[in-house]
Amino acid sequence: MVAVRVLVGTPMVDPVLALRVLGGEQIPGISFIVWDHRLPVAVVAVLAGIAFGLSGTTFQTLLRNPLASPDVIGVTLGASAGAVLAMTFLPADGRAVFWCALLGGLGTAALLLLVSGAGRPGAAGAVDNRFVLVGIGLAAALSALISYLLTRLSLQSAGDAMHWMIGSLSTSTWERAAVLAIALAGLVPALALLVVRLRILQLGDDTATGLGLPVPRTRVALILVAVTLSALTVAVTGPLAFVAFLAGPIARLLAGRPSFPLAAVVGAVIVLLADIVGQNMLPTTELPAGVVTGALGAPFLLWMLTRSSTSGSGR
Repeated sequence: MVAVRVLVGTPMVDPVLALRVLGGEQIPGISFIVWDHRLPVAVVAVLAGIAFGLSGTTFQTLLRNPLASPDVIGVTLGASAGAVLAMTFLPADGRAVFWCALLGGLGTAALLLLVSGAGRPGAAGAVDNRFVLVGIGLAAALSALISYLLTRLSLQSAGDAMHWMIGSLSTSTWERAAVLAIALAGLVPALALLVVRLRILQLGDDTATGLGLPVPRTRVALILVAVTLSALTVAVTGPLAFVAFLAGPIARLLAGRPSFPLAAVVGAVIVLLADIVGQNMLPTTELPAGVVTGALGAPFLLWMLTRSSTSGSGR
């Protein structure tokens, strides 16, 4: 799929020429298309999909709820609110948007932890349900804040903000790919160490405590890693809707159990596929990847809700 993203488009790129460019040869026009434009997009798509997939699966496994993802519990909207705040009150600068989006996501997580009491000992189900409910309420408040901020912007700035909030890979560069790569290099090993504790945490707070696991500290560490993965990615690509929500359940359907590595792969495939479809589906219009992921995620969410309702009825 990376090869398809690099070769397919307007104009089409000959695979032989693409290989020559990747080998270091300078070919006028083709070098820019392959090396400076399409390949960074493909790399950012893969890295963003991995980050969203791992983040969503962490939330869904920790909270024992397939509907729990950064999109649903307000983390993505927190990062978006931070970015829109930067666009409203700070000079138009990519770094300001990046840092404000990251801080917005982390600040949302801190508020979630504080209000839900996820950092305190308690019954696992009560804490998890409270965290999701607080997140949904916080997401509604953040959505209202974003709408208000958009009314403060000029028409052009509001249009730019709306385009960013859809989620797009069109501004991907090697610098942004490096930011995501460095973040994943630090966060993925941390998550791998915490997943072992997450398996114990799934046995219940009392059992985990009896086995010597510091439950509140472990829960907070998992949430912070998941939030940082999501917020960093939103800061780079914008909020690609439903990627974090889709990756975990699809991986679970394929593997028959929760699988973090498979969720990372599924997330990368979703983002790449969404970008390929968005760039080539309509002959005269290029759709941002966030439009396609939103179109994929909405019916999947309805299917998940219907399935949960049917399961709950005992049929």
